[in-house]
Amino acid sequence: MSTVDPEPDATRVPAEHPHPGPSATERPVSPVGEHPVAPAGPGRPRRPGRTLAVGAAATAALIALGALLGLVWSLAAPGVEVVKTERGIFPTSPEPEGFVASDGWFTLLGLGFGILAAIALWLLLRRHRGPVGMLASALGGLGAAVVAWQLGRRIGLGEYEHLKATAAVGQVFVKPPDLRAGGFVWLYDVLPVIRGDLLMPAFGAVVTYTLLAGWSRWASLRPEPEPEPEPEPTDPDWLPPVPPASITPPAPAAPAPNPAGGPPHPPTSPSSPPAG
Repeated sequence: MSTVDPEPDATRVPAEHPHPGPSATERPVSPVGEHPVAPAGPGRPRRPGRTLAVGAAATAALIALGALLGLVWSLAAPGVEVVKTERGIFPTSPEPEGFVASDGWFTLLGLGFGILAAIALWLLLRRHRGPVGMLASALGGLGAAVVAWQLGRRIGLGEYEHLKATAAVGQVFVKPPDLRAGGFVWLYDVLPVIRGDLLMPAFGAVVTYTLLAGWSRWASLRPEPEPEPEPEPTDPDWLPPVPPASITPPAPAAPAPNPAGGPPHPPTSPSSPPAG
C-alpha cells in the first residue's frame, strides 16, 4: 500500500535552523513594519533643556578663557614710553606706535581666539550644533574680549600709577598697553554697548561657525548614521551566481580540394551521408 507524503509546510523550520529569527546584521523595524527604528546615538532627537544648559556652560567656559587671552595680549603688545614733565605725563615720541600696536595685537589675537573657539565648539558639541552653538560662540567671544581687555590692561598698571605719582621730572617709564579703538559706549546712560576691537572675538567665532555649518554634509548639522550594508547570506554552501559564458559557434570548414582538377567539393556535415 502506497503512502502519499504530506505537502511541505512553509512554516516548518529546517533542522539545521531550529530557532528562526532576524540576523544580527538586520536592523529592527517599527511596529508598522515600514520604517527602520532610529538607533540611539548622534542621530537621536535633542532635548531643548539639555541643549540650552550645554550652551550656557560653553559660554561660561569661553568667558573664563578670556583671562588667558588677556595675559597673552599683555605680553605681546608693547607699552608706550612716557616721560614725566612739569605739565604732566607725555609720550616720548610725537607719534608713538605703541597705541596702534596695542589695538592691532588685540585685534589679531581676538580674531584667532574666536576662530579657535568656534572650531572647538563645533567638534566638541557635535550633538548640540545649531543656533545654540552659534549663540554660545558669539556671547562667549564678547565676554572673553571684555575679560581679556580688563585683565590685560591691569597687568603692570599698579607700578605705572606708582611711578606716575612718585617719579622725578624727566624720568622715563612705560605705560602698559591699553585699547584706544575699543571699549564701551553707554546707550541712554544705562545700557553698555561694546564697540571696536572688543567685537573681534565674537566676529571671528560667528563667521567660522557659519562656514562650518555651510560646509556640513548633514542637514541637521549633526553626524547621522551611515546606511548599513545589506547582510550577506549565512549559508556556507551558497555561492554567487556565475553568468553563463558566451558560446561562440565554430567557424565553417574550408572546402576540400578536388583531385580531378574540378571545383572543390563542398564541405560535408558530420551527420550527412557521404556522396555517391
